[in-house]
Amino acid sequence: MLKVAVIGGGSTYTPELVNGFLARIQQFPIDELWLMDIDAERLKVVGSFAQRMVEFKGSPFKVVLTTDQRAAVKDASYVTTQLRVGHMEARRKDEYLGLRHGLIGQETTGVGGMGKALRTIPVILKIAADMRELSMPGATLVNFTNPAGLNTQALSQYAPETPAVGVCNVPITARMMMVETLEQATGKKIDPARTALNTLGLNHLSWHRGFSIDGEDVWPQIISEFIKELKSEEKPEWDPRTIEVLGMIPNYYLQYFYHTDKKLKSQEKWPPSRADEVIEIEKALIEEYANPELKEPPAKLMQRGGAYYSTVATQLLNAHYNDLGETHVVNLKNNGAVKEWPSEWVLEMPATVRKSGITPIPAEPLPPACFGLIAQVKSYEILTVEAAVHGDRDAAYQALLANPLGPKADKVQAVLDDMLETHRENLPQFWK
Repeated sequence: MLKVAVIGGGSTYTPELVNGFLARIQQFPIDELWLMDIDAERLKVVGSFAQRMVEFKGSPFKVVLTTDQRAAVKDASYVTTQLRVGHMEARRKDEYLGLRHGLIGQETTGVGGMGKALRTIPVILKIAADMRELSMPGATLVNFTNPAGLNTQALSQYAPETPAVGVCNVPITARMMMVETLEQATGKKIDPARTALNTLGLNHLSWHRGFSIDGEDVWPQIISEFIKELKSEEKPEWDPRTIEVLGMIPNYYLQYFYHTDKKLKSQEKWPPSRADEVIEIEKALIEEYANPELKEPPAKLMQRGGAYYSTVATQLLNAHYNDLGETHVVNLKNNGAVKEWPSEWVLEMPATVRKSGITPIPAEPLPPACFGLIAQVKSYEILTVEAAVHGDRDAAYQALLANPLGPKADKVQAVLDDMLETHRENLPQFWK
Protein backbone atom coordinates (compact mmCIF):
# COMPACT_ATOMS: atom_id res chain seq x y z
CA MET A 1 0.00 0.00 0.00
CA LEU A 2 1.28 3.46 -0.92
CA LYS A 3 0.32 5.91 1.80
CA VAL A 4 1.09 9.64 1.89
CA ALA A 5 0.50 11.74 5.01
CA VAL A 6 0.05 15.52 4.91
CA ILE A 7 0.71 17.27 8.21
CA GLY A 8 -1.21 20.53 8.07
CA GLY A 9 -3.90 18.95 5.90
CA GLY A 10 -6.37 21.70 6.82
CA SER A 11 -4.35 24.19 4.78
CA THR A 12 -6.14 26.01 1.98
CA TYR A 13 -3.31 24.70 -0.27
CA THR A 14 -4.48 21.09 0.20
CA PRO A 15 -6.96 20.99 -2.71
CA GLU A 16 -4.16 21.98 -5.11
CA LEU A 17 -2.02 19.16 -3.72
CA VAL A 18 -4.91 16.72 -4.19
CA ASN A 19 -5.18 17.86 -7.82
CA GLY A 20 -1.51 17.04 -8.27
CA PHE A 21 -1.99 13.48 -7.02
CA LEU A 22 -5.08 13.03 -9.20
CA ALA A 23 -3.13 14.20 -12.27
CA ARG A 24 -0.35 11.64 -11.64
CA ILE A 25 -2.32 8.66 -10.39
CA GLN A 26 -1.09 6.46 -13.26
CA GLN A 27 2.58 7.07 -12.42
CA PHE A 28 2.20 7.50 -8.66
CA PRO A 29 -0.46 4.94 -7.60
CA ILE A 30 -1.30 6.34 -4.20
CA ASP A 31 -3.75 4.19 -2.18
CA GLU A 32 -4.36 6.44 0.80
CA LEU A 33 -3.88 10.17 1.38
CA TRP A 34 -4.08 11.02 5.08
CA LEU A 35 -4.79 14.67 5.94
CA MET A 36 -3.82 15.52 9.51
CA ASP A 37 -4.48 18.82 11.29
CA ILE A 38 -4.90 19.92 14.91
CA ASP A 39 -7.80 22.19 13.87
CA ALA A 40 -10.60 19.62 13.58
CA GLU A 41 -13.22 22.08 12.34
CA ARG A 42 -11.05 23.44 9.55
CA LEU A 43 -9.85 19.95 8.62
CA LYS A 44 -13.45 18.82 8.24
CA VAL A 45 -14.20 21.60 5.73
CA VAL A 46 -10.99 21.27 3.69
CA GLY A 47 -10.87 17.48 4.01
CA SER A 48 -14.49 16.99 2.96
CA PHE A 49 -13.82 19.10 -0.12
CA ALA A 50 -10.73 16.99 -0.87
CA GLN A 51 -12.84 13.84 -0.57
CA ARG A 52 -15.43 15.27 -2.99
CA MET A 53 -12.66 16.12 -5.46
CA VAL A 54 -11.38 12.53 -5.40
CA GLU A 55 -14.88 11.06 -5.64
CA PHE A 56 -15.60 13.31 -8.63
CA LYS A 57 -12.60 11.73 -10.40
CA GLY A 58 -13.76 8.19 -9.75
CA SER A 59 -12.22 7.64 -6.27
CA PRO A 60 -8.77 6.41 -7.43
CA PHE A 61 -7.53 6.69 -3.84
CA LYS A 62 -8.90 7.12 -0.34
CA VAL A 63 -8.72 10.40 1.60
CA VAL A 64 -8.59 9.90 5.38
CA LEU A 65 -8.97 12.77 7.88
CA THR A 66 -7.40 12.71 11.34
CA THR A 67 -6.23 14.94 14.17
CA ASP A 68 -3.80 12.20 15.33
CA GLN A 69 -0.28 12.81 13.99
CA ARG A 70 0.99 9.35 14.92
CA ALA A 71 -1.91 7.66 13.13
CA ALA A 72 -1.24 9.82 10.08
CA VAL A 73 2.44 8.88 9.76
CA LYS A 74 1.96 5.19 10.63
CA ASP A 75 2.96 3.03 7.63
CA ALA A 76 3.36 6.14 5.44
CA SER A 77 5.96 6.04 2.67
CA TYR A 78 5.97 9.83 2.36
CA VAL A 79 5.12 12.56 4.85
CA THR A 80 4.73 16.16 3.68
CA THR A 81 4.58 19.12 6.03
CA GLN A 82 2.67 22.33 5.27
CA LEU A 83 1.88 23.44 8.80
CA ARG A 84 1.75 26.83 10.49
CA VAL A 85 2.25 26.85 14.27
CA GLY A 86 -0.03 29.52 15.69
CA HIS A 87 -2.04 29.70 12.47
CA MET A 88 -2.19 32.79 10.27
CA GLU A 89 -2.54 35.07 13.28
CA ALA A 90 1.04 34.12 14.26
CA ARG A 91 2.22 35.24 10.82
CA ARG A 92 0.42 38.52 11.35
CA LYS A 93 2.18 38.94 14.70
CA ASP A 94 5.55 38.24 13.03
CA GLU A 95 4.93 40.99 10.49
CA TYR A 96 3.85 43.60 13.02
CA LEU A 97 6.72 42.64 15.35
CA GLY A 98 9.06 43.86 12.63
CA LEU A 99 7.00 46.99 12.03
CA ARG A 100 7.06 47.87 15.76
CA HIS A 101 10.84 47.83 15.81
CA GLY A 102 11.51 49.47 12.44
CA LEU A 103 12.61 46.15 10.94
CA ILE A 104 11.48 44.00 8.03
CA GLY A 105 8.24 42.25 8.95
CA GLN A 106 8.11 39.13 6.79
CA GLU A 107 7.34 35.49 7.53
CA THR A 108 10.55 33.91 6.24
CA THR A 109 13.29 36.55 6.56
CA GLY A 110 14.44 38.81 9.37
CA VAL A 111 12.79 38.73 12.80
CA GLY A 112 9.53 37.31 11.43
CA GLY A 113 11.29 34.34 9.88
CA MET A 114 13.14 33.72 13.11
CA GLY A 115 9.95 33.83 15.15
CA LYS A 116 8.36 31.31 12.84
CA ALA A 117 11.41 29.03 12.94
CA LEU A 118 11.50 29.03 16.75
CA ARG A 119 7.86 27.91 16.83
CA THR A 120 8.16 25.40 14.01
CA ILE A 121 11.43 23.49 14.47
CA PRO A 122 10.37 21.52 17.59
CA VAL A 123 7.16 20.46 15.82
CA ILE A 124 9.02 19.34 12.67
CA LEU A 125 11.52 17.36 14.75
CA LYS A 126 8.66 15.61 16.57
CA ILE A 127 7.18 14.59 13.21
CA ALA A 128 10.56 13.13 12.22
CA ALA A 129 10.72 11.21 15.51
CA ASP A 130 7.23 9.77 14.98
CA MET A 131 8.22 8.77 11.44
CA ARG A 132 11.29 6.87 12.65
CA GLU A 133 9.07 4.92 15.00
CA LEU A 134 5.95 4.37 12.90
CA SER A 135 6.44 5.04 9.17
CA MET A 136 7.65 2.62 6.53
CA PRO A 137 11.42 1.95 6.57
CA GLY A 138 13.17 4.74 4.66
CA ALA A 139 10.04 6.94 4.58
CA THR A 140 10.89 10.41 3.29
CA LEU A 141 9.86 13.70 4.89
CA VAL A 142 9.19 16.44 2.33
CA ASN A 143 9.01 19.81 4.08
CA PHE A 144 7.16 22.75 2.50
CA THR A 145 6.80 24.62 5.78
CA ASN A 146 8.57 27.97 5.89
CA PRO A 147 11.28 28.88 6.57
CA ALA A 148 11.95 25.77 4.48
CA GLY A 149 15.74 25.90 4.45
CA LEU A 150 16.03 26.63 8.16
CA ASN A 151 13.65 23.79 9.06
CA THR A 152 15.64 21.43 6.84
CA GLN A 153 18.87 22.59 8.55
CA ALA A 154 17.31 21.54 11.86
CA LEU A 155 16.29 18.15 10.46
CA SER A 156 19.77 17.61 9.05
CA GLN A 157 21.39 18.32 12.43
CA TYR A 158 18.89 16.77 14.85
CA ALA A 159 17.10 14.07 12.83
CA PRO A 160 19.78 12.80 10.43
CA GLU A 161 18.31 9.30 10.46
CA THR A 162 15.12 10.55 8.77
CA PRO A 163 15.49 11.11 5.01
CA ALA A 164 14.31 14.70 4.60
CA VAL A 165 14.28 17.38 1.94
CA GLY A 166 13.02 20.96 1.89
CA VAL A 167 11.04 22.22 -1.08
CA CYS A 168 9.99 25.69 -2.25
CA ASN A 169 8.00 26.88 -5.25
CA VAL A 170 10.36 29.81 -6.04
CA PRO A 171 12.74 27.79 -8.28
CA ILE A 172 9.94 26.31 -10.41
CA THR A 173 8.26 29.72 -10.65
CA ALA A 174 11.55 31.22 -11.88
CA ARG A 175 11.96 28.35 -14.34
CA MET A 176 8.47 28.84 -15.77
CA MET A 177 9.06 32.60 -16.12
CA MET A 178 12.26 31.89 -18.05
CA VAL A 179 10.39 29.50 -20.32
CA GLU A 180 7.83 32.24 -20.97
CA THR A 181 10.61 34.76 -21.66
CA LEU A 182 12.17 32.50 -24.29
CA GLU A 183 8.82 31.69 -25.86
CA GLN A 184 8.07 35.39 -26.28
CA ALA A 185 11.54 36.08 -27.68
CA THR A 186 11.58 33.16 -30.14
CA GLY A 187 7.89 32.66 -30.87
CA LYS A 188 8.37 28.93 -30.22
CA LYS A 189 6.63 26.74 -27.65
CA ILE A 190 9.01 25.17 -25.09
CA ASP A 191 8.32 22.09 -22.97
CA PRO A 192 9.44 22.96 -19.40
CA ALA A 193 10.47 19.31 -18.92
CA ARG A 194 13.28 19.88 -21.44
CA THR A 195 14.73 22.75 -19.40
CA ALA A 196 17.10 22.88 -16.43
CA LEU A 197 17.69 25.72 -13.97
CA ASN A 198 21.09 26.26 -12.38
CA THR A 199 20.57 27.97 -9.04
CA LEU A 200 22.45 28.06 -5.75
CA GLY A 201 22.21 29.60 -2.31
CA LEU A 202 19.87 29.23 0.64
CA ASN A 203 16.10 29.05 0.61
CA HIS A 204 14.79 32.55 -0.20
CA LEU A 205 18.42 33.64 -0.56
CA SER A 206 19.55 32.16 -3.87
CA TRP A 207 20.82 33.32 -7.24
CA HIS A 208 19.75 31.86 -10.60
CA ARG A 209 22.84 31.63 -12.79
CA GLY A 210 22.14 29.22 -15.63
CA PHE A 211 19.38 27.86 -17.83
CA SER A 212 19.50 25.21 -20.52
CA ILE A 213 17.20 23.47 -23.01
CA ASP A 214 18.09 19.90 -23.86
CA GLY A 215 21.52 20.60 -22.39
CA GLU A 216 22.13 23.71 -24.53
CA ASP A 217 23.07 26.81 -22.52
CA VAL A 218 20.70 29.73 -23.19
CA TRP A 219 21.61 31.81 -20.14
CA PRO A 220 23.09 34.74 -22.14
CA GLN A 221 19.73 35.18 -23.84
CA ILE A 222 17.83 34.93 -20.54
CA ILE A 223 20.02 37.57 -18.87
CA SER A 224 19.88 39.84 -21.91
CA GLU A 225 16.08 39.74 -22.06
CA PHE A 226 15.82 40.24 -18.30
CA ILE A 227 18.05 43.34 -18.32
CA LYS A 228 16.24 44.72 -21.37
CA GLU A 229 12.92 44.36 -19.54
CA LEU A 230 14.27 46.05 -16.39
CA LYS A 231 15.58 49.01 -18.40
CA SER A 232 12.20 49.48 -20.07
CA GLU A 233 10.32 49.77 -16.76
CA GLU A 234 9.74 53.03 -14.92
CA LYS A 235 10.20 51.38 -11.49
CA PRO A 236 12.17 48.17 -12.12
CA GLU A 237 12.19 45.33 -9.61
CA TRP A 238 16.00 45.33 -9.65
CA ASP A 239 18.67 47.87 -10.54
CA PRO A 240 19.76 46.74 -14.04
CA ARG A 241 23.40 47.49 -13.20
CA THR A 242 23.29 44.96 -10.33
CA ILE A 243 22.13 42.25 -12.73
CA GLU A 244 24.75 43.22 -15.35
CA VAL A 245 27.59 43.03 -12.83
CA LEU A 246 26.48 39.80 -11.16
CA GLY A 247 25.42 38.08 -14.38
CA MET A 248 22.77 36.34 -12.28
CA ILE A 249 19.11 36.83 -11.37
CA PRO A 250 18.47 37.09 -7.62
CA ASN A 251 15.67 35.20 -5.93
CA TYR A 252 13.00 37.87 -5.40
CA TYR A 253 13.30 37.56 -1.60
CA LEU A 254 16.73 39.16 -1.94
CA GLN A 255 14.88 42.46 -2.32
CA TYR A 256 14.61 42.44 1.48
CA PHE A 257 18.42 42.50 1.65
CA TYR A 258 19.30 44.55 -1.45
CA HIS A 259 16.47 47.11 -1.14
CA THR A 260 15.71 47.11 2.58
CA ASP A 261 14.76 50.80 2.72
CA LYS A 262 12.24 50.36 -0.08
CA LYS A 263 10.65 47.40 1.72
CA LEU A 264 10.54 49.26 5.02
CA LYS A 265 8.86 52.18 3.26
CA SER A 266 6.15 49.88 1.89
CA GLN A 267 5.42 48.63 5.42
CA GLU A 268 4.41 52.14 6.44
CA LYS A 269 1.20 51.62 4.43
CA TRP A 270 0.07 48.77 6.70
CA PRO A 271 -2.57 47.70 7.42
CA PRO A 272 -3.21 45.58 5.57
CA SER A 273 -0.04 43.53 5.80
CA ARG A 274 0.24 40.41 3.66
CA ALA A 275 -1.06 38.30 6.56
CA ASP A 276 -4.08 40.58 6.89
CA GLU A 277 -4.79 40.05 3.18
CA VAL A 278 -4.29 36.28 3.35
CA ILE A 279 -6.59 35.98 6.38
CA GLU A 280 -9.40 37.49 4.30
CA ILE A 281 -8.56 35.35 1.26
CA GLU A 282 -8.59 32.22 3.41
CA LYS A 283 -11.94 33.11 4.97
CA ALA A 284 -13.44 33.34 1.49
CA LEU A 285 -11.75 30.09 0.39
CA ILE A 286 -13.01 28.17 3.43
CA GLU A 287 -16.53 29.41 2.67
CA GLU A 288 -16.20 28.15 -0.90
CA TYR A 289 -14.72 24.82 0.21
CA ALA A 290 -17.73 24.30 2.48
CA ASN A 291 -20.08 24.36 -0.52
CA PRO A 292 -21.17 20.70 -0.95
CA GLU A 293 -21.51 21.24 -4.70
CA LEU A 294 -17.87 22.32 -5.15
CA LYS A 295 -15.74 19.53 -6.65
CA GLU A 296 -12.74 21.38 -8.14
CA PRO A 297 -10.47 24.10 -6.69
CA PRO A 298 -11.95 27.60 -7.14
CA ALA A 299 -10.18 30.33 -9.12
CA LYS A 300 -9.71 32.36 -5.90
CA LEU A 301 -7.10 29.83 -4.75
CA MET A 302 -4.55 31.50 -7.06
CA GLN A 303 -4.80 34.68 -4.92
CA ARG A 304 -3.42 32.69 -1.99
CA GLY A 305 0.00 32.42 -3.68
CA GLY A 306 2.13 29.30 -3.94
CA ALA A 307 1.93 28.87 -7.72
CA TYR A 308 3.03 25.43 -8.98
CA TYR A 309 2.88 24.03 -5.44
CA SER A 310 1.13 20.81 -6.52
CA THR A 311 3.55 20.42 -9.44
CA VAL A 312 6.61 20.71 -7.20
CA ALA A 313 5.22 18.34 -4.57
CA THR A 314 3.90 15.55 -6.74
CA GLN A 315 6.72 15.67 -9.31
CA LEU A 316 9.26 15.19 -6.52
CA LEU A 317 7.40 12.26 -4.96
CA ASN A 318 6.83 10.72 -8.37
CA ALA A 319 10.52 11.03 -9.32
CA HIS A 320 11.56 9.42 -6.03
CA TYR A 321 8.99 6.61 -6.12
CA ASN A 322 9.72 5.70 -9.75
CA ASP A 323 13.52 6.13 -9.49
CA LEU A 324 13.51 8.60 -12.39
CA GLY A 325 16.85 10.27 -11.71
CA GLU A 326 15.31 13.69 -12.42
CA THR A 327 16.97 16.94 -11.39
CA HIS A 328 15.02 19.02 -8.88
CA VAL A 329 16.02 22.18 -7.03
CA VAL A 330 15.66 21.35 -3.33
CA ASN A 331 17.02 22.16 0.11
CA LEU A 332 19.38 19.54 1.50
CA LYS A 333 22.76 19.07 3.14
CA ASN A 334 25.67 20.25 1.01
CA ASN A 335 27.69 17.15 1.86
CA GLY A 336 30.65 18.25 -0.27
CA ALA A 337 28.72 19.14 -3.43
CA VAL A 338 30.04 22.71 -3.15
CA LYS A 339 33.40 21.62 -1.81
CA GLU A 340 34.54 25.15 -0.92
CA TRP A 341 31.61 25.58 1.53
CA PRO A 342 30.97 23.79 4.85
CA SER A 343 29.63 20.28 4.31
CA GLU A 344 26.98 20.58 7.03
CA TRP A 345 25.26 23.61 5.50
CA VAL A 346 21.83 22.95 4.04
CA LEU A 347 21.71 24.65 0.64
CA GLU A 348 19.10 25.22 -2.05
CA MET A 349 20.55 23.62 -5.17
CA PRO A 350 19.90 21.12 -7.98
CA ALA A 351 19.85 17.49 -6.88
CA THR A 352 19.31 14.09 -8.49
CA VAL A 353 16.14 12.36 -7.25
CA ARG A 354 16.27 8.56 -7.10
CA LYS A 355 14.56 5.90 -5.04
CA SER A 356 17.81 5.38 -3.16
CA GLY A 357 17.92 9.03 -2.12
CA ILE A 358 18.17 12.67 -3.14
CA THR A 359 21.75 13.67 -3.91
CA PRO A 360 23.10 17.20 -4.48
CA ILE A 361 24.82 17.74 -7.81
CA PRO A 362 28.42 19.07 -7.57
CA ALA A 363 28.44 22.82 -8.17
CA GLU A 364 30.81 25.76 -8.36
CA PRO A 365 30.50 28.22 -5.45
CA LEU A 366 28.90 31.63 -5.84
CA PRO A 367 31.19 34.71 -6.05
CA PRO A 368 32.31 36.62 -2.93
CA ALA A 369 29.61 39.28 -3.45
CA CYS A 370 27.03 36.56 -2.72
CA PHE A 371 28.97 34.33 -0.37
CA GLY A 372 29.40 37.01 2.31
CA LEU A 373 25.62 37.36 2.68
CA ILE A 374 25.09 33.60 2.57
CA ALA A 375 27.66 33.00 5.32
CA GLN A 376 26.07 35.62 7.54
CA VAL A 377 22.54 34.29 7.06
CA LYS A 378 23.67 30.68 7.53
CA SER A 379 25.32 31.66 10.84
CA TYR A 380 21.98 33.14 11.89
CA GLU A 381 20.19 29.94 10.81
CA ILE A 382 22.48 27.61 12.76
CA LEU A 383 22.14 29.77 15.89
CA THR A 384 18.35 29.81 15.46
CA VAL A 385 18.29 26.01 15.27
CA GLU A 386 20.21 25.82 18.56
CA ALA A 387 17.88 28.34 20.17
CA ALA A 388 14.75 26.51 18.99
CA VAL A 389 15.90 23.03 20.03
CA HIS A 390 17.24 23.96 23.45
CA GLY A 391 15.20 27.03 24.37
CA ASP A 392 18.52 28.84 24.53
CA ARG A 393 17.97 32.59 24.94
CA ASP A 394 21.66 33.40 24.49
CA ALA A 395 21.70 31.55 21.15
CA ALA A 396 18.53 33.43 20.15
CA TYR A 397 20.23 36.72 21.07
CA GLN A 398 23.25 35.81 18.93
CA ALA A 399 20.99 34.79 16.05
CA LEU A 400 19.37 38.23 16.03
CA LEU A 401 22.80 39.83 16.27
CA ALA A 402 24.03 37.81 13.25
CA ASN A 403 20.95 38.36 11.09
CA PRO A 404 21.64 41.12 8.52
CA LEU A 405 17.97 42.15 8.80
CA GLY A 406 18.05 42.08 12.60
CA PRO A 407 18.23 44.99 15.05
CA LYS A 408 21.29 46.95 16.08
CA ALA A 409 23.20 45.45 19.02
CA ASP A 410 21.69 47.79 21.62
CA LYS A 411 18.17 46.85 20.49
CA VAL A 412 18.59 43.06 20.30
CA GLN A 413 17.37 42.29 23.83
CA ALA A 414 14.24 44.41 23.43
CA VAL A 415 13.35 42.71 20.14
CA LEU A 416 14.04 39.24 21.56
CA ASP A 417 11.93 39.90 24.66
CA ASP A 418 9.09 41.15 22.47
CA MET A 419 9.36 38.13 20.14
CA LEU A 420 9.32 35.58 22.97
CA GLU A 421 6.44 37.31 24.76
CA THR A 422 4.42 37.77 21.56
CA HIS A 423 4.59 34.04 20.79
CA ARG A 424 4.80 32.80 24.38
CA GLU A 425 2.09 30.15 24.06
CA ASN A 426 3.89 28.55 21.11
CA LEU A 427 7.41 28.78 22.55
CA PRO A 428 7.26 26.58 25.67
CA GLN A 429 10.98 25.72 25.41
CA PHE A 430 11.82 29.32 26.37
CA TRP A 431 9.37 29.49 29.28
CA LYS A 432 10.28 26.49 31.42
